[in-house]
Amino acid sequence: MTDTLRITPLGGLGEVGKNMMLIEYGDDAIAIDCGLMFPEHDMHGIDLVIPDITYLQDNPDLLKAIFLTHGHEDHIGALPYILPEVPVPLYATPLTRGLIEIKLKEARLLSKIDIHTIDTDSVIEIGPFTVEPFHVCHSIPDAVGYAIYTPRGLIVHTGEYKFDDTPADGRPPDIDRLRRYGDEGVLALLSDSTNAERPGRTPSEQIVSQAFDKIFARARGRIIVATFASNISRVQQVINTAMQYNRKVAVVGRSMVETVKMAMNLGYLTVPEDILIHVDDLDDYPDSQIAIVCTGTQGEPTSALVRMANQEHRQVSLKAGDTAILSATAIPGNEELVNRTINNLFRLGVDVIYQNLMPVHVSGHAAQEEQKLMLELTRPEYFIPIQGEYRMLVLHGRVGEEVGIPPERIFVVENGQVIEFDEDGAYRAEKVPSGHVLVDGLGIGDIGSVVLRDRHQLARDGFVVVVIVLDEQTGELVEGPEIISRGFVYMRDAEDLLDEAKERVIDLLESGNVHRDTASTVVRDNLSQFLYKRTRRRPMIFPMVVEV
Repeated sequence: MTDTLRITPLGGLGEVGKNMMLIEYGDDAIAIDCGLMFPEHDMHGIDLVIPDITYLQDNPDLLKAIFLTHGHEDHIGALPYILPEVPVPLYATPLTRGLIEIKLKEARLLSKIDIHTIDTDSVIEIGPFTVEPFHVCHSIPDAVGYAIYTPRGLIVHTGEYKFDDTPADGRPPDIDRLRRYGDEGVLALLSDSTNAERPGRTPSEQIVSQAFDKIFARARGRIIVATFASNISRVQQVINTAMQYNRKVAVVGRSMVETVKMAMNLGYLTVPEDILIHVDDLDDYPDSQIAIVCTGTQGEPTSALVRMANQEHRQVSLKAGDTAILSATAIPGNEELVNRTINNLFRLGVDVIYQNLMPVHVSGHAAQEEQKLMLELTRPEYFIPIQGEYRMLVLHGRVGEEVGIPPERIFVVENGQVIEFDEDGAYRAEKVPSGHVLVDGLGIGDIGSVVLRDRHQLARDGFVVVVIVLDEQTGELVEGPEIISRGFVYMRDAEDLLDEAKERVIDLLESGNVHRDTASTVVRDNLSQFLYKRTRRRPMIFPMVVEV
């Protein structure tokens, strides 16, 4: 057993999403969060990206528990994929637990995992760690950060936070608790960097309520509000505003329906009697008395709003006079899908309201002045910016310098970089595996860089199949070649090119210089050079040699 404290980001640093932080001492470790990330634009066909847990798989008895800060996908979404590999207990606040249980039930893991409900009065002891959750304001109720007492000192992990004096759920941040930790002495602060580019403070959630009030006051037709299913505070704001303007509320979309039901059962949504109606009953009320809450703010193809925008939704057909509100900002990489949805809504004559037009969404992350306040309250000996793309981490590090933390005590690192704390201080140690693990359908981690490269090439230049029939005894050309092209050139418009390609293959095979065992490779290489010279494109070429 070593007396060195190790902090290792397995996800969330140098990127937006798949947050997972490992805190290790001796033979024990705990993790904070276990999230997913949406695929980047060049990850063709990939559904999700999750953290690389090779280090935990190589040390199977190391991880003792996972603590969750809140219920957003980038913090809990990887659990169904990670827990089968490391089936450890989970610790979460009630709403976060409810969201986790929905996921684990779908994955048939719910009965196999111990989940412990915690609150801000909890004190959890696991091995050498004593963990205290503390309340933070975010864009979802029940969000917490964690104070982790270790034999080397106190670690404060902020989770995602902002200092909102008028939050939607009425619970302001626990500034006194943060100040107390600062008084006790914080060894290291791990703090959210997402809004490190933004000066000032992040607006309060009340800004959204005011915007909703203006939109509901002027709308004459149905109002459709799209938000994340987990954004319970936003759903509550829609319900409150609908009540004020005598509108019924229909919840549309499987994930939204399940989440709203769970939040109501746990008491996180206050819904008066008779305000909720089933989507099948929309026609029983005039348009001026209808509000709809649904998913689809990221342009997800199967989401309710996107299907409405494409006129493919079975129960809701949008029309001129409707008002659609996109109450979220586009996650980096999703901009094209979001813009396509907005355009399709406008084509239907819908009045579309989004962040560029009105403040129908506010960030749940601290801007620079709030980041300074967090640093001033906790007064850490060392500072590690977390959760953000690399430029955000760097800029957050500069905020730390502005409040007086020496640059050598600020660690701007990316995933996999181990930071060790011992009697001599803190320093960068080795790196552990930390790449992307790609989820494609039922496959987890079986899509590597070679497959992505092939998909990228197929998407860019298409493919060409060359079918050749050779004599089994002599290797002479018997029939063909037949050339089939997809995604490369339009066959009818490229007859001359393909005829020339066929002649080239025939000449090559009849030259007597090609052995039938190498015919496939020779044809592929020769045809690739020819097509590139003629088109400046490199389609994937698949020779099919049949011997008869």
